[in-house]
Amino acid sequence: MALQRAIIIIPTYNEKENIEKLVPTLQDVFASIKNWDMHILIVDDSSPDGTGETATAFTKKNKNVHTLLGGDKKGLGAAYLRGMKEAFGSLHADVIFEFDADFSHDPQKIPEFLRKIDAGSDFVIGSRYIKGGSIPQDWGWNRKFLSVVGNLVITVVFTDFRIHDWTGGYRAFTKKVYDSVGSEMSDPRFSGYAFQTGFLYKAVRKGFKVSEVPFDFVDRKLGKSKLGNEYIKNILVYIFTTRFDEFIHGHVFKFAIVGFIGFIISVAGSFLFAAVPAVQLLSANLIQSTGFQFLNSSFVATALATECAIISNFILNNFFTFADRKVISAKNALPKFAQFNFGSLGALIISSVVVGVGTSITGEHAISKLFWLVVATAMAMVVNYVIYSKFIWRKNK
Repeated sequence: MALQRAIIIIPTYNEKENIEKLVPTLQDVFASIKNWDMHILIVDDSSPDGTGETATAFTKKNKNVHTLLGGDKKGLGAAYLRGMKEAFGSLHADVIFEFDADFSHDPQKIPEFLRKIDAGSDFVIGSRYIKGGSIPQDWGWNRKFLSVVGNLVITVVFTDFRIHDWTGGYRAFTKKVYDSVGSEMSDPRFSGYAFQTGFLYKAVRKGFKVSEVPFDFVDRKLGKSKLGNEYIKNILVYIFTTRFDEFIHGHVFKFAIVGFIGFIISVAGSFLFAAVPAVQLLSANLIQSTGFQFLNSSFVATALATECAIISNFILNNFFTFADRKVISAKNALPKFAQFNFGSLGALIISSVVVGVGTSITGEHAISKLFWLVVATAMAMVVNYVIYSKFIWRKNK
């Protein structure tokens, strides 16, 4: 049975001295790996220092060394995409590594990455920020601050605390990850270092299994760093615009709009129902028969208005908020509507009790009533969203 093939993709620009030392070092590491067919692909963007010629010389002596030369210098992301297309295409890779030419990434960690892949991971990240990993001690405070705080900001904005190193470039992933994510990375905003963060985030969002390997990041000894001021700027622009776009087009924002409409219906209805003599009479009878003073006209009016809002919310949530999971047939819609009403019972109780108890304490004047309606609605919306997304419009797996 043929071994699975792993290809180390090394993007280069003026890395002649590093490539001369890196290829032999990688070959030494490959000698200890028995269950994978290990290859190297050097992707050079027409380096004027002769990197391409040096890489080509290695291909003549090593069957497992390949080159992709003559590309325009369009950034790290563009170079990696060229390499991935070649690796997963004509070179028939099962797994590729992203690997820096400057020895910042520890070659001795490659077998550990492969063990994670063998154990079922789709995507393996070399992490500087978990136990066993590190950044250079001699970095200036500003670079340490940007690296550590930058990753923390990304973690918080993306609200995914499973990943500890979003910006690192030492990683490996399978062909199915590339097939799923690669076609989405041609956007010009991914041409530079935002590529790393964007590619990983898309893979995480698609549900691929991600694991981490600690490693000690080492500053380059030869050559010049390609990092510029645009590094942090591009990444920050990407993460905030991505989250904003997801928020605007996501379920939560749409749910908030529907909730606001329901709130208007609830508020207007509570005032209208409270003015109806029949509702006032019903409230008086309830208080007389039960002795519960909170069963005032506000309580009854709010309960009726909330039910009207529930009907509106079901229709709007089905065709707007959860349109990607909407129920179309009447056969399925009726049971879902029954479930929706049952699930909304908690919100109805919360709204009615909060408004009833609140107004019995602070009075039933308009400002007091409006205040308690806002409080009740906010509490109910949280409960409702969980119920709706997890049960009523459950995502099919």
